[in-house]
Amino acid sequence: MTSATVSPVTERATAFVADRRPVAEALGADLAELTGDPAAFAGALRDGLVHLSDPEYLEGQRRVAPGIGDVLGVRWPLIEAVKRGFRQATRRERTSTWLFVADRLLREPEKEMRWFSFGLLERLIGDEPERTWQLVRRASREAGEWITVDSLAHVVGKGVLAEPYRWAELEQLVYSPSRWERRLVGSTIATTPFIDRRRGREPLVAEHGLALIGQLIGDDAPDVQKALSWALRSLTLVDLAAVTDFCEQQAERAAESSDGHRAWVIRDALPKLDDATASRLRTRLDGIRRRPGAPATSEAAEAAARFGGGMLGRPMPEPPLT
Repeated sequence: MTSATVSPVTERATAFVADRRPVAEALGADLAELTGDPAAFAGALRDGLVHLSDPEYLEGQRRVAPGIGDVLGVRWPLIEAVKRGFRQATRRERTSTWLFVADRLLREPEKEMRWFSFGLLERLIGDEPERTWQLVRRASREAGEWITVDSLAHVVGKGVLAEPYRWAELEQLVYSPSRWERRLVGSTIATTPFIDRRRGREPLVAEHGLALIGQLIGDDAPDVQKALSWALRSLTLVDLAAVTDFCEQQAERAAESSDGHRAWVIRDALPKLDDATASRLRTRLDGIRRRPGAPATSEAAEAAARFGGGMLGRPMPEPPLT
């Protein structure tokens, strides 16, 4: 088999998506007529997604995201096609009524319903930021696997770029007892340079991003560690020198304390640094590995432990969406 050979599984998936893409886009266009009736919107979306589902893909989802919960098994390009059909049909419409549609979809058990709602939130976060952030906070609290978290990161990143003081939203999450909320910090930083290739690559993004990674690096959750290394790799597009300096400092700290959690994140980010630096840091971290059961060493974990009896890291109740 050569590198150009397409596997039967890939061929089937490509054909499946191509065959159903027009149906998915038509579903999105039809949903545009139901934005004034959240219950009808949710029902029509669910019925349409059921017809777009693929049992083979459903099995794969449960394998790559254990504990994902209720899913229909709709391939991601088809979910995007539904969003695209809806977006094209609503280009000139006001988004004010969409908040209640998004609120309803976030209460549905099927993950695909929530993932579709993130497309609504991406448009709403510029028009109705305060109330949209209420829904974003709820979605982050309820997230229980990486697919949802990394999808939500697009919404959070767009909101942060629109209103830079919203970096404070992420600063609160570094102390969260939920590893998925802590992962959202890393995945948002990783995604931001690609949301807007101008604003997402301004120096402020690297400044805030590295500060947040600095608080979380040493986290003992592999799901968080993966997001942090992803974030560092993405930030090399924003400020390579700053990322390099950060990695050098953290590698030295990991080597001095045999910190396997910290070392893993830096080691995983090395492919985006220059070859000489990567080789030097790889040698410095040689032999330092994660140890099962080793506690977190991050600054955020230490702060949360100091205030374990207080409100640090605990979500504040949200007012009703009105």
